[in-house]
Amino acid sequence: MFDEAAVLDAAAREFRVHGFAETSTEQLCAAAGVRRSSLYNTFVSKDELFVRALERYVVTTGARQASILADDALPGAERLRALIDVVVDEELQASSRGHAAGCMVVQSFMSPDLRDRDERVARILDRDLRERLSLLSGAIRAGQIDGSIAEGIDADDGAVLVSTVISGLRVTAQTGVDTETLRRIALAGMKSLLN
Repeated sequence: MFDEAAVLDAAAREFRVHGFAETSTEQLCAAAGVRRSSLYNTFVSKDELFVRALERYVVTTGARQASILADDALPGAERLRALIDVVVDEELQASSRGHAAGCMVVQSFMSPDLRDRDERVARILDRDLRERLSLLSGAIRAGQIDGSIAEGIDADDGAVLVSTVISGLRVTAQTGVDTETLRRIALAGMKSLLN
């Protein structure tokens, strides 16, 4: 017996750093603290474990992002900055363990064969992207109303910009760039949005 949610979280941590192809079953078992037979008895295959871990990952990260981006107590620009702070802080914590935090969604988008192999992966990624862009657009519109974000920018285009900046941070962190540089890159990338 083991905590299935804990195993999915451990698997997501491996997949988000190494991607699907470069994550071995041995790595997954070691990270989750379970035997190979237990892993396969519960999840049937590495593919099934990946899909379940991806689903849990997008739900938990989506909830965390929603709590920031839909926070009516903060001006729109502060919501975007707070989101960047969460990403940079994750990278800081991961770097203290000797690697980047990575992102399971970014890794999955960078491996298009995953979408082709399993339509569930495509559905999860597409849904996550729609929801994330909607939250970002909402925060940008709120910022345009409160004056913290420039009015002349299309909120949907701004959402894609912020999403791209964050994805770029995740990839750049894999090269070992320090977290203060990541923060400066993010703020420079979003400069056109902020008043």
